[in-house]
Amino acid sequence: MNGTNIKKLLQEYQIRPNKRLGQNFLIDENILNKIVKTADISKTDTVIEIGAGLGNLTQVLAQKAKQVIAIEKDKRLIRILNNNLKNYKNVKIVQGDILNTKYEIRNTKYKLVANLPYYITSPLIRKFLELKNPPQDMTLLVQKEVAQRICAQPPKMNLLTVAVQFYSRPKIANHVSKEHFWPKPKVDSAILRIKNIGKPKVDVEKFFKLVKAGFSSPRKQLINNLSRGLDIDKKQIKRALIKCELDSQTRAQNLRVNDWLTLVSSILF
Repeated sequence: MNGTNIKKLLQEYQIRPNKRLGQNFLIDENILNKIVKTADISKTDTVIEIGAGLGNLTQVLAQKAKQVIAIEKDKRLIRILNNNLKNYKNVKIVQGDILNTKYEIRNTKYKLVANLPYYITSPLIRKFLELKNPPQDMTLLVQKEVAQRICAQPPKMNLLTVAVQFYSRPKIANHVSKEHFWPKPKVDSAILRIKNIGKPKVDVEKFFKLVKAGFSSPRKQLINNLSRGLDIDKKQIKRALIKCELDSQTRAQNLRVNDWLTLVSSILF
């Protein structure tokens, strides 16, 4: 479905794209196929799709998967989804805001696929990584800059980077030009693949308390942030850094997840 057809369809239903919801519809069938290929969908897979929109991606997923649970926040689009997907018996349409609902698949393996607007990207990824039953993996179309932040390495680490890489292994599979969307967004996107999802054997609450303290003032040295944020003497922090073979003058953005995992077991707080 190209931009002209999407525009006509929305006019037929008297709907205008909602900028607040980040509604930029993907119009290139090749990109839709790339997303599904990246997600490695098979006939045994259950897929949760966040932000089903007009159902373009949903249709491609439904042709490959055992079941697709398509979740859409915008009530106006549900009528279009019901009509466009009426021939797909393996699709379940759910209307709701995924960030404000307890909707969760229990006791079943599933994959997550989505074309995400900027404002929902970080909280949604964290939400699903932290579930008791997280997805096997995620394939997400997100803003290019966000994908690069998530996949960053030292010295460009940040709180989001550490949070995602703590639970998983993210990788950029493809870049997608803004020309492939309607309405056309201001920035390019990327297909982000998040695999190997799981929780390291560590006190999660303590780990993130340490990391948040470390990034509290990114321009300041780690020793100062941790001392202030954890209310611990700088000498103890310095001893822990040296024990972990880390520069006592380093900053949080220079640490990999494994460095934080080592450090959290070396500082008493």
